[in-house]
Amino acid sequence: MDHPTTIKKRFVSVLIMGVVSPLFVVFCSEKTYFGERGSLPTLLGFRWKGLLQAFVLPLGLTMVLFSGPLLLHYLDGVCGLYLKSRYWMSNLRNLIWLRNHIVAPFSEEFTFRACMLPILVPCFGASLSIVICPLFFGVAHLHHLRERMERSTNTTHAVFQSLFQFLYTSLFGVYSAYLFLRTGHFMAPFIAHAFCNHMGFPDFIEVLSYKQPVRTFLVILFLLGFFGWLVLLEPLTKPAIFSNLVYV
Repeated sequence: MDHPTTIKKRFVSVLIMGVVSPLFVVFCSEKTYFGERGSLPTLLGFRWKGLLQAFVLPLGLTMVLFSGPLLLHYLDGVCGLYLKSRYWMSNLRNLIWLRNHIVAPFSEEFTFRACMLPILVPCFGASLSIVICPLFFGVAHLHHLRERMERSTNTTHAVFQSLFQFLYTSLFGVYSAYLFLRTGHFMAPFIAHAFCNHMGFPDFIEVLSYKQPVRTFLVILFLLGFFGWLVLLEPLTKPAIFSNLVYV
């Protein structure tokens, strides 16, 4: 799965899908629903107006959600790496890093958000589309089950891992679809996806390895991050902030 040849082949597959996917929007979306607002680039979330806000606010919002894990990164000394140019130069030559932080977020958000939501919204409305769209995204990750079963003798554990991945990828898909429709920008879910891939699933077990009072502070920060994200979710994604006149 992480072999350079395999990664390069998947990069080619992603390129092909990037060309094919917009054709479904062209031929399958309901043009009259969007009216004059429905140019192809706009439906796909590619426009200049509100782009800076679409980069900064969803990233900041997602960082609030990951307040606890970010502190763990600081305590582990990981944050210091981000200030070193050598770290970034090394990663930009690393196929696995490029796949996880750029190619995968771009291709998945482009296919499952930018090219699916313009088709789903006219049929089901924005609210229901936010729930339907992530199911395709979650199912797309079930192919890892075969790879896990090939590497493991514990079938139950492999199935559990894949079902758990389906659950959290679907939940993230709801958040990502929400960002796309609220902001009308591809950049919003892309930057949130890239950041989440970088952080990985929160390591709640690591919290227990710290002694008091650090452990209690970490637990509080995890909770504050989640509730802060809930409180800020709606006001920081108001369509007017991003000049979003398409998905409103």
